[in-house]
Amino acid sequence: MECEGLLACFHGLKELDKECFRALVEAEEPLTVDDIADAVDRERSTAYRAVQRLLQTGFIEKDQINYDQGGYYHVYSPTDPSQIADDMQRMLNDWYAKMGQLIQEFEDKYEGSEASAPPIDG
Repeated sequence: MECEGLLACFHGLKELDKECFRALVEAEEPLTVDDIADAVDRERSTAYRAVQRLLQTGFIEKDQINYDQGGYYHVYSPTDPSQIADDMQRMLNDWYAKMGQLIQEFEDKYEGSEASAPPIDG
């Protein structure tokens, strides 16, 4: 598994999401959705959906740029990789703790029923 596989494993991100994230990381400045769409050679609406998924996971950040005459547009940049790694480590720790709890519940629930269960004839 490559390190980018963690993006899919932890957050269910699609290949396009990873491509958009890579484009943002490789860019020297924040990008608009149009810039991202061009970088991954997809329609704007398709790139926009990927950007929304990346925003929801916290992998990218959105900033608003205001025009002097009024109006604005958004640009996107990657979140600091150490923050993303910390978040994934926290998710892994939470998952590990939850699995330990479920295993203990399983053991508690079925440990006593072992003696009362009828033998299995083979």
